[in-house]
Amino acid sequence: MNQVSALTSAIVAEGGAMRGIFTAGVLDALMQAKHCPFDFAVGVSAGSTNLIGYLCQAPGRSKQIICDHATRDDFISWRRYLRGGHFCDVSWLWHASFADIPLDLQYYQRQKRPLWVVTTGVHSGKSHYFKISPDNLHQVFPASCAVPLAYRNYPVIDGEPMTDGGLTDSIPVEFAYRQGARDITVILSKPLGYQKRKSALPVLTRPFFRGYPKLYAAVLRRAQRYNRALQFITVPPLDCRIRVISPPADFKVGRFTKDTALLEQGYLQGIGAAQIYLQDV
Repeated sequence: MNQVSALTSAIVAEGGAMRGIFTAGVLDALMQAKHCPFDFAVGVSAGSTNLIGYLCQAPGRSKQIICDHATRDDFISWRRYLRGGHFCDVSWLWHASFADIPLDLQYYQRQKRPLWVVTTGVHSGKSHYFKISPDNLHQVFPASCAVPLAYRNYPVIDGEPMTDGGLTDSIPVEFAYRQGARDITVILSKPLGYQKRKSALPVLTRPFFRGYPKLYAAVLRRAQRYNRALQFITVPPLDCRIRVISPPADFKVGRFTKDTALLEQGYLQGIGAAQIYLQDV
């Protein structure tokens, strides 16, 4: 992994599938205000796909993808899943949306403001961080979003199968700090105060991880790692300032919400939260 050098300011975005509509609203408001002072960005899953739209200066792109492409049966389908296919076809979503709403990757490269995206190694059970370029984006973004079981394949990057980055680093704020950022803005996809509880579900899904013991161990530790990131945000190191943009308590969008009215409400809540944030920066 290459080190980022001489960078001091970062923006970090959590994933959360359809909850990413809040982040879409936040980033559209920042684009409207021409606010992009960050030296680099770090995202995972839907947070990463939101951030590439922001760094390419594509207002409205993420909202359109979430409210249109992501609500189609091509993306989420119980019927397909019960027939042995994907519940969430993240590869289709990435490639179809990229074809329909292209990104200005030349602009992204000219700005020299890199985006780092998190995935989880299937064999290692560890986080991997990839610096996005035109050469790897079509592999990295689907891998970061590939929730185990919901997406039945493990996308391969550099010869290694990968899965959802949120399993091992849902809020990659500590990674941003390790890379030198001391002024960090974090966009969460759940209201402030949320704590992840250890779920019984991983025990029930253990047979599906047969052959991948380290990945299963990562699944069991997910709540602990998530809450550790929240603790880092709440009590950062003395040399670091962290500002948080999070959904309000009445945010109603869930991971697989397809209701367009709720998605529109979540988007507007993101815009509102960003406007409050901009008053203090």
